Amino acid sequence: MQITSVGILGHGHFGQFVVTLAKRFLPGIEVRVYSRRSKPDGELFYSLANTAAADVVILCGSIKGYAAQLQSILPHLLPDSVVVDVATVKKYTTEMFRQRMGERRWLCCHPMFGAESYRKQQENVDGFRIVVTETTLSDEDYAAARDFLSGLGFALIEMSADRHDELLADTLFMTHYIGQTMARAGFGRTDIDTVSFQSLMNSVESVAHDEELFVDVYNHNPYCETAAVRFHEAQREVLDDLLQHKAG
Repeated sequence: MQITSVGILGHGHFGQFVVTLAKRFLPGIEVRVYSRRSKPDGELFYSLANTAAADVVILCGSIKGYAAQLQSILPHLLPDSVVVDVATVKKYTTEMFRQRMGERRWLCCHPMFGAESYRKQQENVDGFRIVVTETTLSDEDYAAARDFLSGLGFALIEMSADRHDELLADTLFMTHYIGQTMARAGFGRTDIDTVSFQSLMNSVESVAHDEELFVDVYNHNPYCETAAVRFHEAQREVLDDLLQHKAG
């Protein structure tokens, strides 16, 4: 599978990060970005039609706008274009791809890292995990993509979309949940932070700016509500235990 161009739909926080990775790891490849907020300049930003007519097209829009974004590119795709879904939820988007993309070439995955993780690891991607839930790529093309990414240091994990969402509700979503809670409660770094608190704040800061993503994941991952309720009930039990000990 020869790639000469990559189209990136969306230039928000994650879209900008994908541009950074594409330019670093795909030197010499034309990178086209479509953003409703930026006029085409023929250097980085292009029209929707030109961006979608790339060898690889990566959807980086919001989850709530995903269906509209996917629909908008369908008339412009090349016959052999590979459309890549990188959304944080996978049951919702994988089913969408099955219904709307059919036998076109597509790959549903979720990079389990972002710009903050990349920065804090000094741009070292070794061990960064990418979950792959489903693809219509040929075995040969998928193996080539997997070997290329593995060669860069990424670790690919294959699992069902349902299993991904179940695990994500207990991990990344709860990190967002705790991060949003810490931020609203006014907790922050101090001059006497322990190493463990510094680690906690690293996690909080990595997701604190993603309130829209936090809400979108909650709305489109069927396991998030159960996880949030379970955490809230356990938190209440811990506080009740402390109050009882204080009373005693």
